[in-house]
Amino acid sequence: MSRFIETIKLENGKFFRASFHRQRVESTFAAFFPGVQAFDPLEVLSEKDYPKTGLYKCRIEYGETPEMIEFVPYQSREIKSLKLVDAPVESTLFKSTDRTQFNEAFAKRGECDDVLIVRDGFLTDTSYANVALWDGTKWLTPAQPALFGTQRAYLLANGIIAEAEIRVDDLLHYSRIRIFNAMIEFGEIDLDLNCIR
Repeated sequence: MSRFIETIKLENGKFFRASFHRQRVESTFAAFFPGVQAFDPLEVLSEKDYPKTGLYKCRIEYGETPEMIEFVPYQSREIKSLKLVDAPVESTLFKSTDRTQFNEAFAKRGECDDVLIVRDGFLTDTSYANVALWDGTKWLTPAQPALFGTQRAYLLANGIIAEAEIRVDDLLHYSRIRIFNAMIEFGEIDLDLNCIR
């Protein structure tokens, strides 16, 4: 049976971007569990005795029902360098528990902190986050990421970033890269493009 994950940021008692997580759960149910009522991740988390202070990664693992819920203290890992790695990681709207392709790509990072996955000559994501590049006037994110993340959806909906097809050969037209996901806010990791190997 297919198993999926929602990772939701909890900081000082506040859950972040809950409506975007709910939309993804609903999309997952429509695709994999048709006819089954999707759960509301915020409702599920709110029923638990969750931490009211500090920064936590809330992880819901689920099939047709939530099967495991945990609150893990979060500490961002330092990213200063990215290695371009060709990998056949397909774009997906759904966050699966199966991270085999991401792990295989990450294993090729060499001495870099993470990888920047390339598929058919186009940029996608790092091993665990979406990216956006600065072209001098706007932030652009790959139109076909490996994972259509919830913060990415939030940033697009609010006009903070825009989609674009970004080839490896186009990198010379950009000066900065930002790495973000459900836990890492947009702008927290902002690197000069010379970080890419």
